[in-house]
Amino acid sequence: MNTLVMVDPRQVADGDHHVFVCGNDTQAKAQVNELLTSFGWKNILDMGDITAARGTEMLLPVWLRLWGTLQTPMFNFKIVQ
Repeated sequence: MNTLVMVDPRQVADGDHHVFVCGNDTQAKAQVNELLTSFGWKNILDMGDITAARGTEMLLPVWLRLWGTLQTPMFNFKIVQ
């Protein structure tokens, strides 16, 4: 996501989309979750330990292609189960 969406998730689908968190430090993840919640995030998906970061980094090429296709950076991913 771009920085505008990160700090105000309501700019896309009224906040009905996801942000991913991963890491090895439980306290740090709790602080990040608090910060994201303060920004208005409703859907925070904990992906596990730091090894999950590699997977989230791989979303960048898809995100860039979508930006080109949509002609706007104002979008994000939503996980549906």
